[in-house]
Formats: sequence, C-alpha cells, structure tokens
Amino acid sequence: MAVAATALPALLLFALLPAAGQTKMSLAEALELAERENPALKAAEAAIAGAAAGVVGARAYPNPSTSSQTGRQMVRVPGNVTGLVQILSFLQPLELGPLRPTRIALAEKGREVAETQRLARRVAVLSQVRRTFFEVLRRDGEIEILTENLALVEALRKRVAVRVEVGEAARLELVRADAEVASARAQVNAARIRRVAALAAFRAAVGAPLPETVSLAGGLESSVKPPALAELEKQVVEEHPALRLARGEKERARSRIAFEKAQRIPQPVLRTDYERYPDVPNFRVGIDIPLPLWNRREGPIAEAEAAYREAEANEQLRRVELLAALEGAYRRLEEAEEQIRAYEKGVLPEAEAALRAAQTAFQLGERGILEVLDAQRLLRSARIEYLNAQFDRQAALVDLDELRGVDPLTLYRR
Repeated sequence: MAVAATALPALLLFALLPAAGQTKMSLAEALELAERENPALKAAEAAIAGAAAGVVGARAYPNPSTSSQTGRQMVRVPGNVTGLVQILSFLQPLELGPLRPTRIALAEKGREVAETQRLARRVAVLSQVRRTFFEVLRRDGEIEILTENLALVEALRKRVAVRVEVGEAARLELVRADAEVASARAQVNAARIRRVAALAAFRAAVGAPLPETVSLAGGLESSVKPPALAELEKQVVEEHPALRLARGEKERARSRIAFEKAQRIPQPVLRTDYERYPDVPNFRVGIDIPLPLWNRREGPIAEAEAAYREAEANEQLRRVELLAALEGAYRRLEEAEEQIRAYEKGVLPEAEAALRAAQTAFQLGERGILEVLDAQRLLRSARIEYLNAQFDRQAALVDLDELRGVDPLTLYRR
C-alpha cells in the first residue's frame, strides 16, 4: 500500500499519530488487568472459597444436645417424699458406616467442580479480552484506511477543481468529486462509531476501569501455526475446562448417590439421663436407633441417579459440541490464511497498480475522474477485505486456543 502512504498529506500523517497524553495498552497488560480485576473471576474465586468452607462443614462432627427438666414430686403413695425433681439428659449423635466419608467426598467433589469452573471462566474471560482487543485493532485499521482514502479523494478533488477552472474538464467531474469526498467522510465517521462500540466491548470484557484516552498497541499480523486437527482434537478432549467441568459434575453426581445411600443406614444417638428425685437419684445410659420402616430414601436416591445420568449425557453432548466448534474454527483459519495469501500475492498489488495507472492517465488527460474513482474504490475495498481476513485469522486462533484450554497469559506475558 505504498501508493496510499505516499499520497497522505503531512498534516494527515500527524493526525494519525497517538494523541498527546494517550495511554498505550498492550494485550499482555489487558490480560493481566482482567485477571486481577474482572468481577466474573472474583465471583469464581468466591465460589471456590464457599466450596472449601463446605468441606470444612462436611468434616465437622455432629454437636451433642442437652435438655433439663425441673418439677416437683407430690406424695400420693405412702413412703414417698415430697420435693424437687430434676432430670438432665445428654444426647450425642453417632455417625457410623459410610455416612461421614461419603459426605466429605461429596463436599470435596464440589470444591473440585468450583475450581474447574473458575478455570473455565478464566479461559473464557481472557479469550473474550483477546477477541475484543483485536476487534478494536481492526476498527483502528479500518479508520486508517478510510482516512487515507479520504485524503486521496480530497487531493483528487483539488486537481479536478483546477482543471475545471482552466477549462480542461467539465464541471460535472467536480460534482462527482464532491460527491465522492462526502461519501468518504461519511465512511470515516461510520468507522469511528464502530470503533467506539468495539472499545466499549473491550472495556466490558476487561471488567476494570480503563483510562478514557486508552489506545491499544499491537497488530493483526500472526505467524502462529497450530498443530494438526487430530492433535487439536486430542487436546480438546483432555484439556478443555468445559469437558473437565462436565466430568467433575458427573463425579460429583456419583458421590451424591453414595451419600444418599449411606443415609439409609440408621444412625444411632447415644443418650444418658440423670434423674434426681427427693429420695433416690437415677442414672441411665442408652441408644436411640431410628427404624427405616416407612422411608428408605427411595426418592432422593432415584433423584441422585437421574442427576448422574443427566451429567453423563451432558458430558457426551459437550464433547460433541466442542469437537464441532474446533473443526469449524480450524476450517475458518484455513480459509482466512488462503484469503490473506490471495490478497498479498495478487489482489492488493493489482489494485495498487490499477490506481497508479488511472492516476497517470488522469494527469495526462487520457482518462476522466470516473476511472480514478473506480480504481480508488477497488483499492480501498481490497485493503479493508485484507484487514478483515487478518481479523478472521486472529479470531479463529483465539477460538482454537480457547477450545484447547490454552492459558492466554502464557502467549503474551511480557
């Protein structure tokens, strides 16, 4: 795109430079900020803390209970003594069999699921930061291309105005040039609006306050070559947080079945009573055992088994969805790479050559303004499509990394 660059006026080149006092932010800085401040990740960390507290609660032993009764014994039988009666009772629930181990195992599975959820959310949040970061860069590149196009059209309009004044061209060509300038300005304004929306999405993805004058530093170029599709599929099945989460949910459902079955076993309660009568005190020790005659927990056990089957099916469904998404992202990457090569080797050089030829012919008076405008539109469209292809490649790479469960910070850490 040497033609467009050389045609830029000095003032326009100065306008494209970062404004004074503008804060530059790299992708690595954005990812680190999101990891520290994003509310979704803080919520996931709180969920882990809650699940860890659940393990502490599952390990706790049941508390004993006491009761006290006070009354008065009245004489009704000869020989009895009238006086105050006090009864003290102490009860300690006992946990026998698999009840306590299964309860602890269920709580620990819950903590593991919370940790996996945090990992899955972290990958999703940081991947969204990458997507929106590249979207802003895409809009920055679009503004630059359209601004350069506006500068070229304005310069062309000035030359047409001179030719009209000296009588070398009809006034209709000046009208066409004015219309093209107005169209080019509208395109620049529309691109700026799209950048505002892209920057707002980036701020939301980071989830932390950003400077009002933030400017993103980076480019859409990439030399990353992902592994073969078969190797990627293996990585997805083994490493993707969503599949690990689905497997964790299935294991938690299995632990819940064991816990519900363990609750069918009657759990005794150790009881001691001390009765103090006016004449003779009594002391008793015994065990209370509930009898599972009417309720053997058929309902909760069946519910837990159904939840396990649901978790198992969800794991299979998630596997199918992720593998399909992986293949789609891989094919999109291949198409974007092919399109980029086509623009670099053919479309862009040919469009630049066509513009140079049209400009030369216009200056020699051999062609009118329409040929120059058509060539300029062709070059502008080719550059924007090339920019979009670069963004599509980056978007596909982000999807592939997310599906593989790659930590984005390891790719961009300073």
